[in-house]
Amino acid sequence: MAREDVLRSIKDAEIAATESLSDAKKEATSIISQARQKASEILTSGRSESESNAQGLISKARESAGSEADIVSSDGQIAQKSIHDSGMKNRQKAEKVVIDAFRN
Repeated sequence: MAREDVLRSIKDAEIAATESLSDAKKEATSIISQARQKASEILTSGRSESESNAQGLISKARESAGSEADIVSSDGQIAQKSIHDSGMKNRQKAEKVVIDAFRN
């Protein structure tokens, strides 16, 4: 091979290597871009799922608290009625005691 042929081969190899390197950089940039996009989609999906789960938990907690409040309210109403009924029974006794106290 002549010197000119060797130099030409080296030059062609350098050009091919530069093109390969450029293609590799473009592909790496594309891969990184796709990975970022996929990560963003995963993050968005995770947030959405997390918010949905949180809303479900809040709804269950509200239902549970509502049921508990109904039970406590019912118990309170029963106690209030019992106190009221007891007061009605004792009202006449109390009236008699007060009237007797004024007479004496």
